[in-house]
Amino acid sequence: MAISTLDLFKIGIGPSSSHTVGPMTAARIYALKIQEMGIIGKICKIKIFLYGSLGATGRGHGTPKALSLGLMGYTPEDVDVDKIPGVLQDIEVNQSLSLLGQYPIHWRESEAIHFEYKALPYHPNGMRFVSLGAKEELLHEGTYYSVGGGFVVDLEAPLGGDPLKPQELSLQFPFNSAIELLDHCATHNLSISDVMLANEAAWRSESETKAKLLSIWRAMEACVRRGCQSSGILPGGLKVLRRAPALFKTLSDRPENLKDPLALMDWVSLYALAVNEENAAGGKVVTAPTNGAAGIIPAVLHFYRRFTDGASDEGVVKFLLTAGAIGTLYKKNASISGAEVGCQGEVGSACSMAAGALAEVLGGTPKQVENAAEIGMEHHLGLTCDPIGGLVQIPCIERNAMASVKAIQAARLALHGDGNHFVSLDNVIETMRLTGADMKTKYKETSRGGLALQVVGVPEGVSVNLPEC
Repeated sequence: MAISTLDLFKIGIGPSSSHTVGPMTAARIYALKIQEMGIIGKICKIKIFLYGSLGATGRGHGTPKALSLGLMGYTPEDVDVDKIPGVLQDIEVNQSLSLLGQYPIHWRESEAIHFEYKALPYHPNGMRFVSLGAKEELLHEGTYYSVGGGFVVDLEAPLGGDPLKPQELSLQFPFNSAIELLDHCATHNLSISDVMLANEAAWRSESETKAKLLSIWRAMEACVRRGCQSSGILPGGLKVLRRAPALFKTLSDRPENLKDPLALMDWVSLYALAVNEENAAGGKVVTAPTNGAAGIIPAVLHFYRRFTDGASDEGVVKFLLTAGAIGTLYKKNASISGAEVGCQGEVGSACSMAAGALAEVLGGTPKQVENAAEIGMEHHLGLTCDPIGGLVQIPCIERNAMASVKAIQAARLALHGDGNHFVSLDNVIETMRLTGADMKTKYKETSRGGLALQVVGVPEGVSVNLPEC
């Protein structure tokens, strides 16, 4: 299974890669499929059944709006977030939407989308699309899975038939484990980013890869700027106040001669808060590798770019390539889905990716990079996914700020050593997978355990106690 860095870093919309980006993509894929089959013009209604974590927290994660937009042909990368409210309002008023913008069907969200708390066998984030004709006769049905990070799987599609399903490609330096990755580095005297850049040639030229990675970085910068400038209350009913604008003003107004040894950490926290508040508001973010953990890599990358001597765009490319190499190991050997392994798979993976990437651009050897990535995950093992009210706000926003600081510390610890350490990155990835398998469902993005049940005074209409699977 070959995974590109640009499969892990995708521009999308908030608040969730698995509950918003994935369902939007799946809905569009389904609409394109029924168009290709020649039956799209015969369809009068579509019913969608959401299973497992999608059924439990899909409302709070914006899954219904994502499905509507996907059926209309919008993509997470290209949709204009400022126009989404108007589009959805038109659908509600007219009780109709146009499949791929061309074929109108009857559509009322309350009738079309059904929330099922049981999970399908393959993955907790399952979706079943059922197309009906004029006499309610079944015309077609299809099942898709949103497996984290915006990745979508159609089990009935041939290998490579799904545009987001990782393909079998011939890579110059194939690796399925950290030890194999380190062996390539040692044998060919390469850095981890060098290995990943060489492998990216299976998809595109080196110049195109670098240009696309820099465009990802520009999108991260833009997200931070928007987060620092946008004030107010986040949607969803919890009335969470955006904190990034006030913190940005405080830090910007701070006298330059004020000697605070922890001031840099305040900036790192700001960058993470800005991104995740934008995500919670449904804005444009980069999955890194998920939306719920989208603030960590941009925060650490801002730390490198702004506060490190000699930082450059070339360093940004190396950072993202190294993070991508580490992220592929989690994607291949464990999971980046909070619904599957808890938040250790999202925030933990992102912290690990950021730690290793920072170690590389600060001059670390491949073994030191691997050590930094291991430290980043080791201290997130067992982290649950228990968002209050099914919203990607509490504890998710602050959790990104905390993990960003931990990533920097992990890199620094690794750089103070020689790369030799007791627990390998492969060990900790396998431990994370097994821990996720042992974790109770109520702690894996269902809002049925943890903080989601311990908060008093939650507003009426915000669900915090859904039935057990």
